[in-house]
Amino acid sequence: MSSASLRPAVFLDRDGVLNQESDEFIKTPEELKVLQGAPEAVKRLNDAGFVTVVITNQSGVGRGIFSEETLRAMHAKLLAEVESAGGRIQSFYYCPHLPEDGCDCRKPAPGMLRRAAEEHGIDFDRSYFVGDRPEDIACGASVGAKTILVLTGKSAVFESDRFSCQPDYVCGGLPEAADWILAQ
Repeated sequence: MSSASLRPAVFLDRDGVLNQESDEFIKTPEELKVLQGAPEAVKRLNDAGFVTVVITNQSGVGRGIFSEETLRAMHAKLLAEVESAGGRIQSFYYCPHLPEDGCDCRKPAPGMLRRAAEEHGIDFDRSYFVGDRPEDIACGASVGAKTILVLTGKSAVFESDRFSCQPDYVCGGLPEAADWILAQ
C-alpha cells in the first residue's frame, strides 16, 4: 500500500480508557463498565476520519481467569455501546500472554500496532495512541504515533518519573483526548 493511501488511526487502550479499570481483572461482560463520554468520543474520532482500534493486554486469558470466549463477549458489549452512540471500533487486538512470556505483542512491544497497521493500512506518523499507563505511552511512541495519557485508569495523576518516554499530552479522559486530537 502506498503511503498516500495510508489512513490515520487512534489506538485505544481498553481498561482505564474506554471502560473502568479494575485491580481484580474484569472477568465478565457484566463487570465491564463503559466510561462516560467514551462512546461519543469514539464517534467524533470516526467522523473526523480516524480508524479506531483497541490495543489491550489481557493476561487474564493466559492466567486462566477468563476465557477468550468471555473476552470476545466483553468486547462485543463494548462495541455495542460504542455503536449505540453512532461510533465504530474497527478491530480489537489483545495480548493474552503473561508479562514473563516475552512475546512481541504485549505492550510496550509494538506487535499489536504493527498488525493493526498492516491489516487496516494505517499511517503511524498521523496516528495517536491513548492509554492510561507508561506501557501504553512507550508502545505508541515506539512506532512514531503521538501519545496521550488519560488520567481515568491506572494513572490518576501524571508522575513523569514513571515514564521512560513522556506523553505528548495529558488529560482527564477520552473525551478531552478526542478534543486535543481533533484540534491538531
